[in-house]
Amino acid sequence: MGLTKTEIFSEQQNQIAVFAKAFAHPARVAILQHLFKMDTCVCGDLVIEIGLAQPTISQHLKELKQLGLIKGNIEGTSVCYCIDQENWNKMKGILNEFFNLDISAAGNCC
Repeated sequence: MGLTKTEIFSEQQNQIAVFAKAFAHPARVAILQHLFKMDTCVCGDLVIEIGLAQPTISQHLKELKQLGLIKGNIEGTSVCYCIDQENWNKMKGILNEFFNLDISAAGNCC
């Protein structure tokens, strides 16, 4: 597999690609939706709620945490997760700017 050559792309292009990775699997989307719905830190009930095996949920949580969209706190023997609101807002701003790019009527080629 080839290298992604991220250094040839702008910081914004790389950030968009990183944030888009969060939505590249429906389980991660379901986890994010559940965390928003609960509006509190969630400790351990994701397996029941999402319906996937614990190792699978853990892998998706790890990915979301690495992407910076959630944060985890250790409480006893459990890790409790919640949305990282600062990074979520940063992501929304970057993606909104990207999604609001429009082709001008004069420059429409088709």
